[in-house]
Amino acid sequence: MMRLLFVCTGNTCRSPMAEALARREAIERGLSDVEVASAGTSAWDGAPASDGALLVALERGMDLSSHRAQQLTRELVESHDLVLAMGPHHVERAEALGGEGRTHLLTTFAGHGPGHAINDPFGGELDAYRETLGELQAEVRRVFDRLTAKPGRPAG
Repeated sequence: MMRLLFVCTGNTCRSPMAEALARREAIERGLSDVEVASAGTSAWDGAPASDGALLVALERGMDLSSHRAQQLTRELVESHDLVLAMGPHHVERAEALGGEGRTHLLTTFAGHGPGHAINDPFGGELDAYRETLGELQAEVRRVFDRLTAKPGRPAG
């Protein structure tokens, strides 16, 4: 069983979208042994996904209506095999909660050298959400390519 945790700030935009994308990617690849969750470093427990995230996810056939934000905790970090964060400060927070060695910047883990932060669309226009969702989709695919690569064979 591989347990993935996506982390952003409020757990209402980027990480819930990444969670939904990863869940769909696992299903499409026939991976029944992957569990996915998300959390925020400054989340308001129980908050729904933002309107923008809900709408752009629906455009891509994903339903975030049942999502509820949760605060990143030591228990959450310790119960996941891989923690993928949207920005450097999210990495620092997860590592401070015991995630050292299992926590990575999403874009770095997906194979972009030093990587970069995923822009937070919160409060922006729908196009900002669409752009973020598109970027997350590409990164999540690369993450699964890396996770499913056969040892001894370069992923590609």
